[in-house]
Amino acid sequence: MNRVVPGVCLAICWVLLLVKGSVVFFAGILLVGLTIGAYEYGRMLLSDISSINTAFLAFLTILPLLSSYAFPTVGSSGGLVLAFLLISFWVLATYKHDFDSLIFFTKCCAGLLWIGFLGTHLFLIRTLPEGNAWLLILTGITAGSDSGAYYTGRAFGKTKLSPLISPNKTIEGAIGGIITGMVIAILLAVILLHTVPWIFVLASALILGVVGVCGDLLESVVKRATGTKDSGSILGGHGGILDRADSILFAAPVLYYLLLVSFPIP
Repeated sequence: MNRVVPGVCLAICWVLLLVKGSVVFFAGILLVGLTIGAYEYGRMLLSDISSINTAFLAFLTILPLLSSYAFPTVGSSGGLVLAFLLISFWVLATYKHDFDSLIFFTKCCAGLLWIGFLGTHLFLIRTLPEGNAWLLILTGITAGSDSGAYYTGRAFGKTKLSPLISPNKTIEGAIGGIITGMVIAILLAVILLHTVPWIFVLASALILGVVGVCGDLLESVVKRATGTKDSGSILGGHGGILDRADSILFAAPVLYYLLLVSFPIP
């Protein structure tokens, strides 16, 4: 129950947000989510430095989203450049002989790209035609792949996928998860889209399933390196925001650019 109740509540809130929420409201909720995710990231990797640095990184992480919302012609790249410059200035201003500024700089840049820049693509998808439907399909792919991988791995898993990073994950489980995600993608596309581009949906679900596995493994690398079990505790038994969003953060920009290339906006 520690995992089921928060998971069901989270899923219901997310679906209602996409079905009933406006673009502005979605941007606001995403802003909060990215801020919390960035704070979790900073607490894992920057906690030995200063809580001020963690808060500063959380602020910088939302700049790509703010830029995309306030200045659509500039997009997320404007906020990303500004945040990168501010990180650079911060490193120069706080430089000390007994402090590894290069490690601090790379950790901040990685968090900015991973959470801030990649996460902003969830908002960019929402602004596309039928964007809310595609976000629901993306959620179905990543959540379905995660659940499918877990149950398939338990039933048939034998070959380790990446024993040094995540010993419990198996190749059989990953394949089962990707197939589950593809099935869910088709079902949701039939329900949500006016016209179903079958080949695109299947190909995208396959690609996004693979990319989602990479996102999940990357967070495992961070947690293993920092000795962290969960990125946070805000979602109860599901851990933190990053624990639930690791796959979708990686998959969102891939889907966004696939949609732009395949269905150009006039």
